[in-house]
Order: sequence, then C-alpha cells, then structure tokens
Amino acid sequence: MKRLVASLIVLTTISSCKNEQELKKNQNQIVKYPITQTKDSSDTYFGTEVKDPYRWLEDDRSVETEEWVKEENQVTFGYLDKIPYREQLKQRLETLWNYEKIGAPFKEGKYTYFSKNNGLQNQSVIYRSLGENTGEEVFLDPNSFSEDGTTSLGGLSFSKDGSMLAYSISEGGSDWRKVIILNTETKEITEDTLVDIKFSGMSWFGNEGFYYSSYDKPKGSELSAKTDQHKVYYHKLGTSQKEDKLIYGGTDKEKHRYIYGTVTEDDRYLILSPRTSTSGNKLYIKDLTKPNSKFIPILEHTDSDTHLLDNIGSKLYLVTNLNAPNKKIITVDASNPTPEHWKDFIPETENVLNPSTGSGYIFAEYMVDAVSKVKQYDYDGKLIRDIELPGVGTVSGFSGKKEDETLYFSFSNYITPSTSYAYEAKTGTSKVYVKPDVKFDPDQYESKQVFYESKDGTKVPMIISYKKGIELNGKNPTILYGYGGFNISLTPAFSITNALWMEQGGIYAVPNLRGGGEYGKAWHDAGTKLQKQNVFDDFIAAAEYLIKEHYTSSDFLAIRGGSNGGLLVGATMTQRPDLMKVAIPQVGVLDMLRYHTFTAGAGWAYDYGTAEDSKEMFDYLKGYSPVHNVKSGVNYPATLIMTGDHDDRVVPAHSFKFAAELQSKQKNGNPVLIRIETDAGHGAGTPVSKIIDQYADIFGFTLYNMGYNVLPSATKENVKG
Repeated sequence: MKRLVASLIVLTTISSCKNEQELKKNQNQIVKYPITQTKDSSDTYFGTEVKDPYRWLEDDRSVETEEWVKEENQVTFGYLDKIPYREQLKQRLETLWNYEKIGAPFKEGKYTYFSKNNGLQNQSVIYRSLGENTGEEVFLDPNSFSEDGTTSLGGLSFSKDGSMLAYSISEGGSDWRKVIILNTETKEITEDTLVDIKFSGMSWFGNEGFYYSSYDKPKGSELSAKTDQHKVYYHKLGTSQKEDKLIYGGTDKEKHRYIYGTVTEDDRYLILSPRTSTSGNKLYIKDLTKPNSKFIPILEHTDSDTHLLDNIGSKLYLVTNLNAPNKKIITVDASNPTPEHWKDFIPETENVLNPSTGSGYIFAEYMVDAVSKVKQYDYDGKLIRDIELPGVGTVSGFSGKKEDETLYFSFSNYITPSTSYAYEAKTGTSKVYVKPDVKFDPDQYESKQVFYESKDGTKVPMIISYKKGIELNGKNPTILYGYGGFNISLTPAFSITNALWMEQGGIYAVPNLRGGGEYGKAWHDAGTKLQKQNVFDDFIAAAEYLIKEHYTSSDFLAIRGGSNGGLLVGATMTQRPDLMKVAIPQVGVLDMLRYHTFTAGAGWAYDYGTAEDSKEMFDYLKGYSPVHNVKSGVNYPATLIMTGDHDDRVVPAHSFKFAAELQSKQKNGNPVLIRIETDAGHGAGTPVSKIIDQYADIFGFTLYNMGYNVLPSATKENVKG
C-alpha cells in the first residue's frame, strides 16, 4: 500500500511538473504576428517629413484592412484561449453580474417609467406602471432590437403630456443614431424612422414635435470620414424627415462642430449652444411664444462653458465658468441676457460646482477632492440645508420636474455597490429605494485616498482600493487606471469588474490627473495642449508612488485607460516602458498628428491642439504621439490593445497603427496583441455578454503576463519561478 501511495505521489508530481512546464511554455511563447505590409506614405509639417507606413489601415472599408483584422484577431484569441483560468474569470464575472438592477423611476404623463435588468440581459428593459400599487409592464425591450444585443437604446424623450415618445437607437455601437417615434398608449410606431442623426438630444416643444441635431452624411466611410458642421432641425409630428425645418447651422457663419437645441421646461424658450470644440460654447436664446422671434445672443464667444440650468418666466438661471473656474450660478433677464447684466446667485467657491434642479429647488453638488457634497437652495438663493449623504463617495441624481414631490439619487464608491435613495425635497428626508443584492461584501474591502507629488511638485489625489489585510510587499497585482482630459472627473464609483479584480487580491488605483475636471477649469487647462505632458507625468508619478510604498512593483503593475485614457497608456508605456509589466490601451487616441482628420476628432483640439496649428505644436505632439514614438529594440510591456470595428468616435485605425508599430519593433518576448471587437463601438451600448468577455480577457491577460499559473485567489504559491 505504501508503494502504491508513493507511486501515486511520483506520478502526480511528474504530471504536475509536466503541466507546469507546459504552462510556462505557453506563457513564454513567442507570438507569431501577421505580416503587416508597409507602404510609402508621408505628410510634411513645417518642413519636416513624417512617414506613415501603415496609413492604409485607415481605410476601414478595404478588403486588405478586413483581412488584417481577421488575422490579428486569430492570433489574439489563439493566445487568450491558452490562458488556463480565462473561463473561470468569465464564470465568476457572470455570477457577480447576475443581480437585478433597477433604475430611478420618472413620471411621464400618467405612467411611471423605470429601467430594469434581471441580471445578465444584454440591454436593460424599460418598464412602466400606473402607480405604486399597480402591476408593471414591459414598455420597451432593447433586447428585441437585434438577436445579438448589439443594437442598443440611445435615449428617450417624451412629449409634454407623455403621449408620444421619441427614442434613439445605435447599431453596432456607432455614434450614428436612428430615431423612432412611438404612441405611448398603444406602443405603436406612428411614422417613418428618422435616420443619420449624430451627437444629438431630442427636445420636445409641447406635443407637436422636437428639435434634434445632426451632420450631413459624409462622403466616404460614415465610420471614419470627417464630420464638422452640426445642424439643428425641428421635426413636426406627422411629417417626413425631408420636410424637417433647419433651425441653425446651415451657413458658413453658423458652422460649428457641435450644436445642441434645448426647450425649457415651460416651453417658452429654445436655447442653442454652438461649440467649435469639446470645451467652450456660445449661447443663444429664442422666445418660442413669439412666432417670428430671432435668436438673441447670451454669449458670442467660446471662452467659457455656460448653460441654462432653469428659468422662472423670463428670469434665467445660468451655470458658467466665465471668470469663475470652479463654476457659479448667475441670474439674468432674457430680454438683456449678456454678461454685463449677470448677477451672482450662487457664487464660485474653492470647490467645483455641478448643480441640478427638481421639486422646485436647486441642488448644488460640489466635488471636494473628487468626493460629493450637496447643498439645497430655493429659487431665491436661500440655503435650505446641507444634505446628509450615506457616506464618502459619489452621488448622482437630485433632478426632476418642478412638480415632482419625490426625487431620487444614487450613491456609490469603489467598494460600495450603487444604491438608490428616494428623497423628499420639502422635508429633506431620504430612504433606501433600491439596494442591489450583489454577491460582494464591502466590509472585506477598503478605499484609501492619498496625495502624492508629481514631477513638478503638484499634489495629485489618488484613491487606492483593495481587500483588507493586504500585505504591502510589492507583489500585489495592481491596475492603475487613468483618464486625465476633457474636463472629465473620475469620482469613486462601484464596478462589478473592479470587484472581481479586488476579490482576486488585486489593487485598483485611480489618480485624479490634471486635464480632468476635479479641481475646475484651471486643473483641466493644466493638462491641455503644450501642457499635456503634465498628465503623463502625473500618471507616472502615481505608478512610482505605488511602487515606493510597496503596494506593488513593476513586475506586478498594469496600466489601463480608454479613449483619452488610451492615449495616456500609450504615451506612458512608450516613455517609461520599464515602469509596468502590462499595458491595456482601450479605444485610444494614438496618432496625434492625424486624429483631427477623422469623424469629429477636430473637436478635441481644445485639449490637444493640432499638428497644423504651429511648428511648436507639431513638435510637441510628435514628441509624445504613441504611434510616432515606438522605437526598435525597446522592451515594451505585454500589451493588449483593444478597439471596436464600429468605433466612429476614436476610429480603430489609431489602434491598428499602434499595434503594427509595436509588433514590428518589440525587442523581447512580451506579447503585443490587438483585440478587435466586431459590431462594437466606443463603448456605449455594448451588450453585457461582450463586456464580460472583454474583462475576462483583460484580467486574464494581465495576470497571465504577471506570471500567475492559477488565479491569485486560489493560492499564494502561484507565481512562476
């Protein structure tokens, strides 16, 4: 019997060694990439010729590009298929994701509407009821729009009395939308679908029709051709789209890249906000009670971000950062609305203001080091109360119609699943409305905010989240996530995917980089144009802090970001390839010399500048553009580039060209893969099934290239020698 046991131990050991050897062989495999041909192509900027050998990949309609995509995906998924715990990650994500999610209710006409997802539905479903004690019914099910869930609901807009609905859909993740008009009582489509609509809301004038925005259909590929003249139209119910009235944007003088038309809640005014870039807008107002009235300028320059918060009769409440970088609320009469007549209503403070309205009150939400604080005011400017929040984190909501008695808000942070609360504005009392039943115990985790110094001495906040009791030994798998641009703030919010990462013993760290909006316009501007390097320096300093404080080390650090955050990752990994083990640039802006020639990319010039602006700007962009800074013979980290074939926000050519450059110049055996999602765009509306697959691959690739033979949660002795 002892001999049998000994023999079994020997056989098991041999088998284990063989499995271990096979796994190491897979991990250390030399990836054979498709041959990406180079072609003679170049541009000349201020006397400097810049070669662009992979420009042919910009043609998203060519057979050559289509074949390249297939070959790259074959290599990528062939590699990912060999990750032994990829399916485990997927199954665990499905388990964590599988809980009921219910959105805040809102009333339109006689019905109360809300969204609900039973757990793993690709798209959330819109339900409605006649009241609290009546049954609910399915009103609109986006899962029926397409078999694979890739057609998603873009937006809902109800007529004044709630009898009609205009809703937009996106096919394959594209920014181009179709708008469908529905009778809410019968749920029947009442007229032909409106098409070729992009970057648009739908704002009703009474029950008669609505305003929307779009571009002329571009010549060439609708997924990559430039679109730069936005137009506002009015659609009257019962008429065809070709009869829609052009309201603004049809002349050279009125040419802007983005224009939005919004009707005030009382149907009295139409507000236009023309923009030439993603930051800064003009503002015009038109009195809809006077048939032949003209647009009156409120602001005729784009030096500020200013919008209408609300109005009481002709008294306008505007939110602006004009001479107030952290924003303030002013009032002015619509008859004389220019800045010299403005009066401060809620003055600027040291914290960034993001207000909303509902129940006849104004709610001033402030960001204090990226954490929410909320004050409630009446329309005379009297402070009613400081609202008591459930904890330290992010709130959203506190918005609705003037007649709504109950408002709703949600609260979450990195370790607290989003919970919805019903708030009684008159009394200031709130109660839990929906608390999700997530298989995640927040008490086992903690989030810690730290402040670290960037290269130039600037203090930058970062929130680090992880499982309690973690050992600071420099060996914790860590994802450093960032964005740093476009005045966008990264505030604490719960994510199922991050929950899985922390469950595996991973650390999730998010710094609030310059370029974002966490500290107002000055913080944003400090990460734009000729100061963009500040953003990368902030990110690099965050990584160095995590390493210095022994949260992790370069062998266990991954950096990740999407869109502008994809640029962040691309620039960081090309400037400091030694700093991280894994890089995940998602739908990134990676060719900084040509980004503005695609779709609406020219609208990003406020943040980036363009290569045509000046020689100084060209040299600066070329100095950090990821596509142009990949060098032969450099050991770049294991890289998984991610994009979607229908991404018409940041066209996939950025990722294609970056992958081709890296694959041709990578020195070591670290894999450089590109995962190209089919029938997917920039991210909005992506079906749940695809999201789960994507994150199983992100986490699997990351851990696999950190040397994990099994998932970290399985055993501590799991790193290859």
